[in-house]
Amino acid sequence: MHNTAKVAIVTGGSQGIGEAAARRLAADGFRIAVVASSDRAKAGNVAEAINSNGGDAAGFTCDVRDPQAARRLIAEVQNMFGRIDVLVNAAGIFKPTPAGSSDAQQVNQMIDTNLKGTWNTIDAVVPVLKAAGGGRIVNVASVAGVTGFGTYAIYCATKAGIILATRALACELGRENINVNCVAPGNTATAINEDIRNDAAMQGLRDYMTARTPSTRTFSEPEDIAGAIAFLASDAARAMHGSCILMDEGISAGL
Repeated sequence: MHNTAKVAIVTGGSQGIGEAAARRLAADGFRIAVVASSDRAKAGNVAEAINSNGGDAAGFTCDVRDPQAARRLIAEVQNMFGRIDVLVNAAGIFKPTPAGSSDAQQVNQMIDTNLKGTWNTIDAVVPVLKAAGGGRIVNVASVAGVTGFGTYAIYCATKAGIILATRALACELGRENINVNCVAPGNTATAINEDIRNDAAMQGLRDYMTARTPSTRTFSEPEDIAGAIAFLASDAARAMHGSCILMDEGISAGL
């Protein structure tokens, strides 16, 4: 019998927030395309874990910085699963770019991955969603897209760009029954900040972060963010277009 369960693509799905989102959406009944940047084995490991829990997932790779690669990904997923209903853009990188001593390669890498990468997958999937009569796009921004953090100006700019692109796309695609929303995590316990969480030399930074976190929970869990992503991917969020859900332990709320 042909499987009619909905299909979700999760970029950055081999670790961190993306992996948690893939697992959560699978638990909610979605078939999952787990996308890693270059290592199909890493994506496959997450897919295998989902399958061993009774889900239906497969691993893919895509350099989201490349528009052609994004188009190939969408074609591959559609060919394997027969449909696409949800795109979750969780691929991203986090590097400091101090003014006056920034690394040009890191500047370009963040713009290409975080901002252009999000755009490339959206640009590739929208024709498929339009033809299907609608769908969901969930982008992963950051509290750094609404609050400035010194030495991370380019990261902040890319995430602010994602938030405003989400709003503009919602205006453009709402009439096509395509909901475009985003979630903005704060500090979340993933491999990207393992050094900050564990190195003794980082204790001062950890103390500073805790001091400015109203909940005193310095790092959210990836599963917390995955819950918001799952909501935005669900019919419960059908009235939401262009929204940004802050999941930042209160960092952006004020002093």
